Amino acid sequence: MNNVVVYILAKQNIEAFSENVELGMAADIYCDDSSIQAKVASMKIHRFKHGHEPRVVVNMIDVIKQISGMCPGVTVESIGETEIIIERSSLAKEKENEKNSLWEYVKIAFVSLICFFGTAFTIMAFHNDIGIENVFNHIYRLVSGIDSNGFTELEISYSVGLTVGIILFYNHVGKWKLSNDPTPLEVEMRVYERDVNQAIIDMAERSKNKQKP
Repeated sequence: MNNVVVYILAKQNIEAFSENVELGMAADIYCDDSSIQAKVASMKIHRFKHGHEPRVVVNMIDVIKQISGMCPGVTVESIGETEIIIERSSLAKEKENEKNSLWEYVKIAFVSLICFFGTAFTIMAFHNDIGIENVFNHIYRLVSGIDSNGFTELEISYSVGLTVGIILFYNHVGKWKLSNDPTPLEVEMRVYERDVNQAIIDMAERSKNKQKP
């Protein structure tokens, strides 16, 4: 097995539907020797036990040690994540989520209403702080020579422009997108996921250090 290299592109977070988790479920593997590639891909890196934590963090160093013991002489090149977060899932959990789909829609509608009215209140409070009504009245008087009644072309165009600007900024209305670029919300969600994954890895590392004598 000299000069045989196994490349492993590990994923950071996966969901396992079986008790035994194989390396092929958590990483993309390539090797010129197809038999070694299949052997490494079928290698078990974790086994979930009943009553234990449904989530575990696997260190790639431990995986490389396991591969080296199973295939002596093989060189392992890890080009992916250094830690793999594995979360146990089940068909029962999926079915439960499907049953609660109506409740999920209710929660989405509730959160949407909170965001809508909360944003509207924030905009109104900001406008009140800067006295935008007086600003509009002053601008309208300078242009037209008469006082604004609060419902002129200036206020209407500003309201329409504010709505269009928000839509263009978020680049997302329902399933319709202006471009293929990720929306600000999608970017923030990816940042949040990375932060959560890093926090899980740090907590697992601290817990492991506390268990050491």
